[in-house]
Amino acid sequence: MPHPTTDLRWEPDPLLGDGFAQAPLGPATLVRATRRPCGGPRGVVLHVHGYNDYFFQSHLAEVCVDAGLAFYAVDLRRAGRSTRRPGATQRAHAVRSNPSRLPAHYVTSLREPGADLSAAARALRAAEPALPLVVHAHSTGGLTAAVWAHAVRADPWVRPDLLVLDSPFLDLQGSWVSRTARTLALQVLGRTHPLAVVSTGPSVYAEHQHADGGGRWRFDTTLKRPDGLPARAGWLRAVRHAQLAVARGLAIESPVLVARSAASGPDSPGNPHLDAQDTVLDVARIAALAPRLGADVTELVVDGGVHDLTLSADGPRADYLDRMLRWVGDRLAAGVEEAS
Repeated sequence: MPHPTTDLRWEPDPLLGDGFAQAPLGPATLVRATRRPCGGPRGVVLHVHGYNDYFFQSHLAEVCVDAGLAFYAVDLRRAGRSTRRPGATQRAHAVRSNPSRLPAHYVTSLREPGADLSAAARALRAAEPALPLVVHAHSTGGLTAAVWAHAVRADPWVRPDLLVLDSPFLDLQGSWVSRTARTLALQVLGRTHPLAVVSTGPSVYAEHQHADGGGRWRFDTTLKRPDGLPARAGWLRAVRHAQLAVARGLAIESPVLVARSAASGPDSPGNPHLDAQDTVLDVARIAALAPRLGADVTELVVDGGVHDLTLSADGPRADYLDRMLRWVGDRLAAGVEEAS
């Protein structure tokens, strides 16, 4: 099979500025760190964001490059940088008359962002020939990357060599009864009224993370919104279909690292542990479902970690990045061909 080729039109990245460039990739947008590892890279990382999110974690790029890894990220279709293109998104009331324009982050199947991951993987195989591909994916991006890695497992030019999932959205919160009831309701509502808003409200987590809310990070609040991003029935139905596939069991051939916080807590201003818990997902559900992803799954638990472990307080963040990159380095040193 011939090696894939992709022509990318790189230009300065207006969101991160010096040290980063961006290029359109179909409906998605590829971002790269322009600094290269000393002596050349031993692998390439592709970061995938979650819902109500985009790539802004420049510190993640820096530690990856310091560890000898070329760094890229993808803003998926209708998310982040990709929404800044003319006509990329539009208010929901106009969608039926012009289905090419949809609300931010909206998809009806995770195969749609999965196609963006395939395009990004092909582009990186061409740009970084012969280098192992490490996909680092967060939250809904982690769920998307998991079902995508399962779907492309027979394609050597696309499938990842290593898969790192940072707090993947593997299940809904709540009891089995409540999860089952919501699943049944979504099957109907997601098909008949896909743009119906099924949940909305502020993201206390995002507000608390931003420097203006007392946090340590600066990000574009129109792309990662502290006021929250409505979850629509069609999108959540697509998420639930992927989660049920995980529950049945996937066969990801690549070694998988599943990282999560040690504890969950409420996404509430009254929670004194907002900066030390996953206040978005139930970490017990992540732990229960992680072994169903494939034959080679390693768990990484971070005491004091928040939902996006790369945004945790200094100690937990350093712990996550060190142990995650050590796992990647050990697997690369051992030879990912043998490990997978």
